[in-house]
Amino acid sequence: MASTRLANIIVPERWVPYVVNRTAELSELWTSGIVQPVGDLNGFFSDGGNTLNMPFWQDLTGESEVLSATGAALSVNPITSAQDQCVVMARGKAWGVNELAAALSGGDPASVIGDLVAAWWARDMQRTTKAMLTGVFASASMAANVHDVSAVANGQAITAVGYLDAIQKLGDSKDKVVAVLMHSAVESQLAKLNLIDYVTFADSQVRVPFLMGKRVIVDDGVTVTGSGATAVYDTILFGPGAIGYADGNGTKLTQVETDRDSLAGEDYLINRRHFVLHPRGVRYVGAAVGGGPDNTVLATGTSWERVYEPKQIRMVLYRHRLTSAAS
Repeated sequence: MASTRLANIIVPERWVPYVVNRTAELSELWTSGIVQPVGDLNGFFSDGGNTLNMPFWQDLTGESEVLSATGAALSVNPITSAQDQCVVMARGKAWGVNELAAALSGGDPASVIGDLVAAWWARDMQRTTKAMLTGVFASASMAANVHDVSAVANGQAITAVGYLDAIQKLGDSKDKVVAVLMHSAVESQLAKLNLIDYVTFADSQVRVPFLMGKRVIVDDGVTVTGSGATAVYDTILFGPGAIGYADGNGTKLTQVETDRDSLAGEDYLINRRHFVLHPRGVRYVGAAVGGGPDNTVLATGTSWERVYEPKQIRMVLYRHRLTSAAS
């Protein structure tokens, strides 16, 4: 009787979409609405190239003009366009497990393998997103979207007032903020200040924190500079769809392969992804070669340049301490 191997379990044309969808379900960045699909980008993957151009129309400016009964009084104004640009990323990972199918034979092996890989991709995409955000807010062009009260001499702690000052950076678009990404130490400090509400939804036993009605995403991978009482924390506020995503389903790079070393009894699973993950309105201007930038390049400020108006970016960085420097 022939043994069941990974190659017998995984059907690529079914497994790949399952993993992509399951990754989104497992990621708080997706479920909170921060990351949303950009459907019009999907068709561009087949065109080749390392970057995708996203032209857009600028908003109309100026004021109305007074009409005249004696002749033409209106001046003609143009509508102008500009261009956002995202970078295409190709990533992959390979796993080797001894007799994996036998170990999982008690249930649905394909689903178990898919969930394990999807959970890994969810964590990895979150790491990639955080690296990208580090670079975006390090760009000089994003200064208007940064509220920094962490100065060495009089660094301030995170407070309700500070949070409101940060969200005000978006002006009349501030009501669109849906989620806040923060370190667990920041969440704890806000809970001590009675600013965090915990909600348990009917379909889940997991408590979800909210800050003034905004979903809180807790991740200790966010940027923390220094340590102890002088540590500076980055807390990021997001509007819906602040980050756009498109997956190159159907391209040669987005696939799954299996292999086996019969002598060693090893099954290999190779999963590749071809995707765009882009902060809307912040143009990628860094290096774009091969499989795209790694996380170090994404985290570099000179890789990014703002092209939308500041309050249209849908992101604000609130940089602060846990306790005031004066305390």
